[in-house]
Amino acid sequence: MASPSDAAVSVLELALARDATLGEGRLVCLDGPAGSGKTTLAAAVAAAHAGTHVVHMDDLYDGWDGLPRITDQLERLLRPLAAGRPGSYRRYDWGAGAYAETVTVEPVPLLVLEGVASGARSHADLTTVLAWVSAPADLRLARGLERDGVELTDRWRQWMLDEAALFTREETERRADLRVDGTGVTPPQAP
Repeated sequence: MASPSDAAVSVLELALARDATLGEGRLVCLDGPAGSGKTTLAAAVAAAHAGTHVVHMDDLYDGWDGLPRITDQLERLLRPLAAGRPGSYRRYDWGAGAYAETVTVEPVPLLVLEGVASGARSHADLTTVLAWVSAPADLRLARGLERDGVELTDRWRQWMLDEAALFTREETERRADLRVDGTGVTPPQAP
């Protein structure tokens, strides 16, 4: 059985073997459906490599309907970093249902962008490694409802439809450099 740390090693080995793409740093995008294990993998990557900064896409969406508008947030974050300057994004406060403070991200050796749409084509030129993390839909839904509460079942089901449409348009899985089983049953694989 493959652990998150095994997957983290695979992601890091691939990223560090490639040239920098985000200024002097590297950008690892952990994409895939909600509830598949991307956050767990991001934590394992950060624990395994000093100088890693993780940005969670959940902080960038403007609510449950925010997938179509995520590109602007990513541009403000990533394009300045690619030029060696700090990037920024507005953190979304899910409880308040509104944007909160602006978060500044300084250039770092390794930036991990974790979440649905992190591997968007809009910044493919800056991506060092795109990892696709997946798990069965029923497990993902169960994980999401355990975290967010069963009262959000309808929201979760709609999100799953929205992300599936996004992944089809973006061909995210097909473009991935590495596939990671979010259940840990199989080791990471190159496509």
